[in-house]
Amino acid sequence: QVQLVESGGGLVQAGGSLRLSCAASGGTFSGYAMGWFRQAPGKEREFAAAINRSGGSTLYADSVKGRFTISRDNAKNTLYLQMTSLKPEDTAVYYCAAKPAVFSGDVYRSLNSYDYWGQGTQVTVSS
Repeated sequence: QVQLVESGGGLVQAGGSLRLSCAASGGTFSGYAMGWFRQAPGKEREFAAAINRSGGSTLYADSVKGRFTISRDNAKNTLYLQMTSLKPEDTAVYYCAAKPAVFSGDVYRSLNSYDYWGQGTQVTVSS
């Protein structure tokens, strides 16, 4: 069973950048497809980005495409989300999630696909 811990959130002005990290432990990180989700106040948790086991395949929500980049370092057991050109509407708690993936190309958009979740990190973008 993998444990996930997010970090890197904070307060940033609109147009700024942040890099989130998700450190994994307790499992074979390279065996998991990973995702980033976010939840704004009063809203449901939504998909932001996902990546397959090797890092060769990625998916993005339309709202973040071209501004966010998901990546992973399997040697460091860490998932990243580089966020640029941040907007106030990006304000949310950001969560990383993991799913054991049988096939190396598998990448998942659905929240319900994931088995393990971190505790979240707050990102606040001021206008």
